[in-house]
Amino acid sequence: MKIRPVILCGGAGTRLWPQAKNNQVKQFIDFGGWSLLEKTLYRVKGSTFDYPIISTNFKYLKKVRSYLKKFKFKKYKIILEPAKKNTAPAILSSALIKDIPSKQPLMFLPADHLIEKVSLFNKAINKNKSNLNNQNIFIFGIKPTEPSSEYGYFLTKKIKANINKVTKFIEKPKKNKAKQIIKKKGYWNSGMFFIRKDSLINNFKKYQPNIYKNCLKSVSKAKLKNNTYHLNKASFLKVTEKSFDYAILEKAKEINAIKLDIPWSDLGSWREISKIYKKNKSKYFKKKNVYYRPWGRYVNLFKGQNFLVKELTVNSRSSISLQKHHHRSEHWMITQGKPKITINRKKFFKKENDSVFIPTGSIHRIENLYKKPVKIIEVQTGPILKETDIVRFQDVYGRIK
Repeated sequence: MKIRPVILCGGAGTRLWPQAKNNQVKQFIDFGGWSLLEKTLYRVKGSTFDYPIISTNFKYLKKVRSYLKKFKFKKYKIILEPAKKNTAPAILSSALIKDIPSKQPLMFLPADHLIEKVSLFNKAINKNKSNLNNQNIFIFGIKPTEPSSEYGYFLTKKIKANINKVTKFIEKPKKNKAKQIIKKKGYWNSGMFFIRKDSLINNFKKYQPNIYKNCLKSVSKAKLKNNTYHLNKASFLKVTEKSFDYAILEKAKEINAIKLDIPWSDLGSWREISKIYKKNKSKYFKKKNVYYRPWGRYVNLFKGQNFLVKELTVNSRSSISLQKHHHRSEHWMITQGKPKITINRKKFFKKENDSVFIPTGSIHRIENLYKKPVKIIEVQTGPILKETDIVRFQDVYGRIK
């Protein structure tokens, strides 16, 4: 039996404000000829998978259908949630539809994750398919590349030759604790998981009977039109609002881990997005987008809706003006050198891979006191992203009018 991909596409992606508003939520943002939902749909196009099910809401329905058409999916099902009730009800409702056989393996995927080395990802899925039963859950862990506080972690112990049982979850620890977790061979909790339909139902019946009862009613009373299940609103509104982690994962007894050592990100911050542009800079670099200034140069790498990605190069013994912006905030990731940063009354040094956030209206400056050029990936976010939106207070090159 093929694996059924279930794509969770109802999130708002609010961490990337102001992009994550209206229909420009994270999974739909054009990052330069690609979006995260496109990447997700591409991953489930292979022979390993059955046709996809996408859980979303009415607000995103038109966009979801346009992507399915673009990727030429002839068969699919869309589950429309009538209200936001977090991930547990969305996950269960998607699995309860009659299209899915009781013992079919389900692969739950957030629509807004970036995964590279897809072949290794699919290999891990197929390897663990036979280990699924009517009670267990396999969650996907990513080997940490740094002690990040942006992700949750878990610890495991080996119980069989190729099965690692999850022993503990740790929710977004501080950096020092994250270092300790990594020393204990902890993994990032990716939010992806692998489970049979009957196991999902059994776990909800046992640990969340209210959610199960009302989701079942909502699905049984749903109207199916144009491959889309419109869940019954009256029943769905009675569902308890809970995340899948709190509803099931923290209670279930048989949780195992599929450990992956592949490039992965949920692109949940502009720092993570900056890394993508740093890594693929040559793809976006164009000579016509290079602009020289007395302090060095900047390159416009990509302009999206309400965001602009640049690479700044500040020459040795040079500095940008002390300035502020009325209409944009800025997110900096240092990729080379050791700049001296001013934000309002604070002055401090940063090093490679550090990140800095400049709120709208903050007075700021970058100085390079050393021989090595400073390089920074800058992401500007806001309604107006023009060079005219600069108010200078001090400038060693005499550009104050």
